Amino acid sequence: MASESPGIGKHYLRYSSANILVLLAGLVSFPIMTRLLDNTQYGILGYYDTWVLMAVAIAKLGAQHSILRFYPHGGDSTAVRAFATNLFYLPLLVSLVLWVLTGTGIVVTDWFVGATQSPVFWMAMLMIPAMVYSSLVETVLRATERSRTVMFTRIAWRYLQLLLMVGAVVAIQHTALVAYAGKLVSALLGIAFYVFWAHRNLGFSRQALDPGSLKQSMAFGMPLVATEMLSVALVSVDRLMLKGLSGDFAVVGIYSIGAGLAMQVHMFMNLTVFESFTPMANRLFVTENAAAVRALKLKMLLPMTYAAVGISIALLCLGTDVIIALSGAGKAASGPVFAVIGATNAVLPVMLVCGYGLMLEKRTRTVFALGCTTVLLNTALNFVLIPRYGFMGASYATVASSFVAGIGHCMLVSPTLRQLPDRRTLAVAGVAAVVAAICAWGSLHLGLRPGWQRLIGAGLLIGGPYLATLLLLDPRLRAMLPMGRKAPQGTGESLAG
Repeated sequence: MASESPGIGKHYLRYSSANILVLLAGLVSFPIMTRLLDNTQYGILGYYDTWVLMAVAIAKLGAQHSILRFYPHGGDSTAVRAFATNLFYLPLLVSLVLWVLTGTGIVVTDWFVGATQSPVFWMAMLMIPAMVYSSLVETVLRATERSRTVMFTRIAWRYLQLLLMVGAVVAIQHTALVAYAGKLVSALLGIAFYVFWAHRNLGFSRQALDPGSLKQSMAFGMPLVATEMLSVALVSVDRLMLKGLSGDFAVVGIYSIGAGLAMQVHMFMNLTVFESFTPMANRLFVTENAAAVRALKLKMLLPMTYAAVGISIALLCLGTDVIIALSGAGKAASGPVFAVIGATNAVLPVMLVCGYGLMLEKRTRTVFALGCTTVLLNTALNFVLIPRYGFMGASYATVASSFVAGIGHCMLVSPTLRQLPDRRTLAVAGVAAVVAAICAWGSLHLGLRPGWQRLIGAGLLIGGPYLATLLLLDPRLRAMLPMGRKAPQGTGESLAG
């Protein structure tokens, strides 16, 4: 199987472009779907999406990790055929058998107890094998460096889903059932190309069957599945427990709207930072030493700390206005959820950069144990806080468990890799935060209408003085601006580089 190798720069540009366009599709669909679906219907959609994500993570059996690790680069057609047979088709077959057995068990159980699953449930069940198949094919495309194909298919699939889901809800009925039907149709249409591509490029051979390869694949991939499940569980447990403890899909919908939008903050703050930071930190750790990693952290933490503090203040003050502007006044109840979780997602990357290093030290068991602790703490806090505070209780549990995770990374990493922001950065950020808080208090007396008017007016009133204070008190930040940059004063790597 031939693979394209255009260079890492083009790969990065293609993947980042695809992810940005996918995020834009989410920003388009979010206000439309939240306006067309009431809290109950939106809650149903989020509830079943949560179960599908968890089911798919398990159903892949870790094959996606094994595909990336064991693809026979440079191998002949026989090696590629053996790879496709044992690490692509065989895991798919096992996954399909498990899916059929699970579905049959549900049907039989329902028949005996006289229960009936909703149509949305069965659509979600049909979605699982489609998502597993598409995920494994995309992993093969990534392993063979076909970033152009991944880019186009990812964008096309996301916008097809946007068109069919929104179109179905607008044209037929404002319900989760119709929305999920559009999503399922888009999935089936999307995998049509993947089926065609796999048929041409991934051959199956009975003679190449080797159950030992599948065993090796699962031994390699399943521990990573456990870690992936922890990440899914941390995102999902709040919605599941809200439904279980309240019995009201409307409450789940209110929380899902706010938490879903806060996830966009996570995408922009956390993922973007670590996609840039992790490779450089790994290289410095291997080629130089831990001190070089700490120096890189210190350079990153200067602008990161200022940005995180400013964004968190803005979200705490204006989070509800963002929801009203995007989704209308009827969804204002989701504003506090977005405010507190979004502010947490803005600050958390700073803590994770400070404590980054457990993976460098190959302490993966510690990372897994910390993930388990975070999920268990979140679950325990939900039991206590949801009955008392409702959907905001779930928000507080998410905030608390996230901060415990960040602090845990900082405490458990070796002191040779731990690096906090310097005292000057913390002091300047504190002063600027006080200035922003005073301006936020003053904006309450301007009589601005909630939504776009307050978002723009109060946003400028809060953000302008905050940024001005930073630039006034910290010449290092002024030097990072295009007009303030000077010639490098040393041989070290600059943040811009």
